[in-house]
Amino acid sequence: MRIGVLGAGRMGANIGNVLSCLGHEVIFGYSRSEKKLRDLAVAAGPFARAGTPSQIAKEAELVVLAVHWSQLEDVLAQAGPLDDKIVLSCTNPLDPTNSELVVAHLDSGAETIARKLPRSRVVAAFQATPSEVLLGVFQARNNAPRPSVVYCGDDQASKRLVGDLLEEFGFAAIDAGPLRLARCIEPFAMLATALAYGTDQGPEWVYRFGRLA
Repeated sequence: MRIGVLGAGRMGANIGNVLSCLGHEVIFGYSRSEKKLRDLAVAAGPFARAGTPSQIAKEAELVVLAVHWSQLEDVLAQAGPLDDKIVLSCTNPLDPTNSELVVAHLDSGAETIARKLPRSRVVAAFQATPSEVLLGVFQARNNAPRPSVVYCGDDQASKRLVGDLLEEFGFAAIDAGPLRLARCIEPFAMLATALAYGTDQGPEWVYRFGRLA
């Protein structure tokens, strides 16, 4: 699959790196530094390349939206229409200090993005997973038990595809339901953030949901 990654921070870099390692064609395409995009592509291997947001909009089958909330309007403007694309959003609606949600409870960042992209199929994932664990999850993908990742969206076919990607990644993927469930997942991400960055134990936190027999 051809996958475009909008965002060159740790989240976008690590997601793109893993997807490239899995054999997907990855385009890194949003950063203030073109050199950073080229370096990410080189580090991710032969299936990755650098590009632009507009190239991603034209060429990618799935678009990973991995930018800070403050960059959302800019990245969407640079990309242009994402009609008929699956948009995997891991963007939480955080304020500039990363300490508060600016959209919560009666709405969500994922639903806001879906309204901005009415002809795209938005699936939310990775919100409550620190970027620092992504490579480790991939490297341990043959071990059990796997860490969980919850995802949600309104288009069933798109969710199935994203769920398969998450399983390839190394997670036990849990379909949480429609996109409005992001109203629950995004506040949960604040707990993950507090554990990862607000304690002296480091950011390598994962979570697991299980069912009693």
